Amino acid sequence: MFRNPLKTAIDVLNTHHLHFFEGQQFAEMTDQPTPEDSRAWSQILISVLTGIPGLARQKGPDLADGSDVKSANAWFSIDKVRFNGVIKAGTQSSLSGTMAYLDQMPYLFFVLWDINPDNNMERTRIWAVRPQYDRLFRKVAEEWYSQYANGQIRSNNFQLHPPVNVNDDVFTNRCGDLVYPLLFMAEWNGREYEIRLYSPEVLDDGECQYPSY
Repeated sequence: MFRNPLKTAIDVLNTHHLHFFEGQQFAEMTDQPTPEDSRAWSQILISVLTGIPGLARQKGPDLADGSDVKSANAWFSIDKVRFNGVIKAGTQSSLSGTMAYLDQMPYLFFVLWDINPDNNMERTRIWAVRPQYDRLFRKVAEEWYSQYANGQIRSNNFQLHPPVNVNDDVFTNRCGDLVYPLLFMAEWNGREYEIRLYSPEVLDDGECQYPSY
C-alpha cells in the first residue's frame, strides 16, 4: 500500500499528535472533553503498517481481511483505560459467544496511546495477536466464554486492561493475565515521533506468554 510504511506511520502519528493537542487547548479553555477519535486513527495506523486496508464506508470488521483493531487513549483520560469488546458476545451475529468468532479472524490489534513513565513523553504502542493460532489467548477467551455462558460473568463486554503508563506488555483479565506480542512502539521526542521498536515477525509467529510473576 505504501512504499515506506514506517515513514508514513510517523506522518500519521505526528498528525494525530498535532490535532489532539491543538484540540486539547480548546477543550481546556471550555472545560470540555478533548475532541479526538483514537479508534479511527488507530485503524489508519494499522492499515499503514500492515498494508491491510479498511472497508471504507461498509459495515463489518475494521480491516478488509476480517481483522479487528482495538484502541485506548490515556491522554487526559478521566476513566480507567481499557480495551472493550475484544471478543464478540451478546450480539445477533451467528459467531457471537463462540470460539468460531476467533477462528475466522486473522489478527487482533491493540493500539494504546499513553505516557512513558521514564521521561513523561507521549508514546504509541501496538500489540498483535493471531486469534486462530495463539494457544494462550484462546485459552483465556474460551474460559471467558464459559463463564459468560454459565452466568459467572454477566456483562457481555470482554475487557482487557493494558499496561497504561507502565513499561511492560502485560494485559490483565479475570480469566487470565498474559504478556502480549509487541509489534510497534513510537515515542514523541518533543518535536516529532521516533520509532523505538518494530517487530513485524510477530505477525507470523507472535504468541502470548505467561507473565513471570
